Amino acid sequence: MNAPARKQELENHKLAKRLRRHVGQAIADFGMIEEGDKVMVCLSGGKDSHTLLDILLQLQARAPVKFSLVAVNLDQKQPGFPEEVLPAYLRGLGVDFTILEQDTYSVVQRVVPEGKTQCSLCSRLRRGALYSHATEQGFTKIALGHHRDDLAATFLMNLFFHARLASMPPKLLSDDGRHVVIRPLAYCKETDIARYAEERGFPIIPCNLCGSQPNLQRKQAERLLAEWDRSSPGRVNQIVRALSDVRPSQLADRNLFDFHALGRRSQAPLPDTHAWLAGEAAGAHADEAEVPVALHGDSRADDGLSILTG
Repeated sequence: MNAPARKQELENHKLAKRLRRHVGQAIADFGMIEEGDKVMVCLSGGKDSHTLLDILLQLQARAPVKFSLVAVNLDQKQPGFPEEVLPAYLRGLGVDFTILEQDTYSVVQRVVPEGKTQCSLCSRLRRGALYSHATEQGFTKIALGHHRDDLAATFLMNLFFHARLASMPPKLLSDDGRHVVIRPLAYCKETDIARYAEERGFPIIPCNLCGSQPNLQRKQAERLLAEWDRSSPGRVNQIVRALSDVRPSQLADRNLFDFHALGRRSQAPLPDTHAWLAGEAAGAHADEAEVPVALHGDSRADDGLSILTG
């Protein structure tokens, strides 16, 4: 083997080791997988989910706990979808797998007006199908392929477009409390994943439904992050690290921190907003008061980013 080939082999080895370390660290940090878990690995056919399955298979062989993996792909009946690619690949790996079939593509095309973003509806339909299958088959964890850059982009989208501090959590409980969703690639850089997928030669199946839509909010956030990464290397890492270092007393969320109690000298009722603006005593005309929108707002009640939460 010549010197360039040896160097490339060494780089590939370092890359695989780095991804395994990051995935193992995320699993440990957030308690993602435990003894006896039956993990459903959602395999879309993209580079991220391929890498997720591949790394989990490697870790499974040496993990400190026993757990099973089943790859699950949802065939959404998109035109031109190469339905034989993933089954042939997974049979070659000897991995247990299931192909679900649900024509969500036609539903999205019929319901969403032309030119409107299709991601939210597509995500809800896809998530519903996968959750139902997880319930039927008794899966204890649902593994998704979102990575570090997805977490950062989602944070920016929430900040810029929805006025709230939120991202994709590495581990979450579904709204109905029946499913635990995990994101083992939460510490992995997208560039590392792309290089690894190319080196491993995964059979990539691109999504031509939502990913091809121009001017998506996610695309804008991703472009901004890419520019920052070029001009200020390490900035994306800093954003993701900040998600693990939240300080409620230094923000303005009155649900997370009791600002009223801070430095309070008596237990007397505090004047409300109307009283401060109108110069009236606390509680006067409370029923008639038209209170302005608070700084915190009530945006949490609007689940406009359902695609971002699992």
